[in-house]
Amino acid sequence: MTRQVYFVPAAETQVASVKKKTAVTTSWVSVDAKGQGTVLDVDKYAIMRLVQIHARDLRVLDPMLSYPSTVLGREKVIVLNLEHIKAIITAEEVLLRDPFDDNVIPIVAELKRRLPQEKDLTCQGLGEEEEEHPGLRNDINTGEENEFPFEFRALEVALEAICSFLDARTRELETDTYPALDELTSKISSRNLDHVRKLKSAMTRLTNRVQKVRDELEQLLDDDDDMADLYLSRKLAVACSPVSVSGAPNWYPSSPTIGSKISRTSRASAVTVEEDNDVEELEMLLEAYFMQIDNTLNKLTTLREYIDDTEDYINIQLDNHRNQLIQLELFLSSGTVCLSIYSLVAAIFGMNIPYTWKEGHGYMFKWVVILTGLLCTSTFTSIISYARHKGLIGS
Repeated sequence: MTRQVYFVPAAETQVASVKKKTAVTTSWVSVDAKGQGTVLDVDKYAIMRLVQIHARDLRVLDPMLSYPSTVLGREKVIVLNLEHIKAIITAEEVLLRDPFDDNVIPIVAELKRRLPQEKDLTCQGLGEEEEEHPGLRNDINTGEENEFPFEFRALEVALEAICSFLDARTRELETDTYPALDELTSKISSRNLDHVRKLKSAMTRLTNRVQKVRDELEQLLDDDDDMADLYLSRKLAVACSPVSVSGAPNWYPSSPTIGSKISRTSRASAVTVEEDNDVEELEMLLEAYFMQIDNTLNKLTTLREYIDDTEDYINIQLDNHRNQLIQLELFLSSGTVCLSIYSLVAAIFGMNIPYTWKEGHGYMFKWVVILTGLLCTSTFTSIISYARHKGLIGS
């Protein structure tokens, strides 16, 4: 990957020069339809002029601002903000922000590998071979019409990368969470509880990230107009058609990519408006990755349910221990009441007051002890029976 510095032409106004002095340059990588990557160190104003994008759309890609996952279709670009994937897709190139980030480097390599499309026949050789093979041009025309647009190939790489990234994070979380929950079930301790708490917090954050991507794909699938805005090649081909709306020629600068799109538009000039608005191709692409991200969300939902079930089980165990403590406290309280009866009797007979019935009645000590013991036992039994009747302790 060659590193180049993008210079703004010298014929800029003084105001633009002042802006450029205060602007902070960021690294971008540009990958074209041939899979060639060029690193650009530019500021946001240069990017706005390069791809003709508004500042409010470029602000979506600013990592300093907390924008949710977004896929925006504009007149000439697709603004893509999916977690760490912050890209601007045009009909001819892909601009990816922070190309030296560890999570972005594999995406750049994948774009270089999958964006180029090999052509078996060139336009120059087609004219010579057409005379020998009359049906050859029809086969090539059919292949061009069925060619997957450049912006969709780039979008597919981005969606595949983000879905795989989130699914990998989910599998890692599952690998850490299930053993931690089983360990907590077998032994309730502060260390295990703190570990599970951290895992649950990580799961909540990951679920929110997956939910945002899923909601964005679902919103696109529900709106055909938004999906139609993502057909950059179709809009560019219509704008580059030989006969514009006013009837005057309107050709863009020649390039292999645009030339093939113009030729396809010329052959499809009789297509109706309903066919132009056909988004079945993009819809199938989005549905595939929507199912994948939805499956990831289902995994996280299952993991959350498992955590909730474990919490319920832990709460049941804690309630059981709490009930055992309450039962022990009740037994101790009952015993204390019985001993207080003994203390009361002992205090009465232990008072230093002369009584005539104390003389010659020594046998009364035995009956006082027996009757007091029976009274205490009866009181203890009555308290326990009442507690069991109210469900305070188990039977």
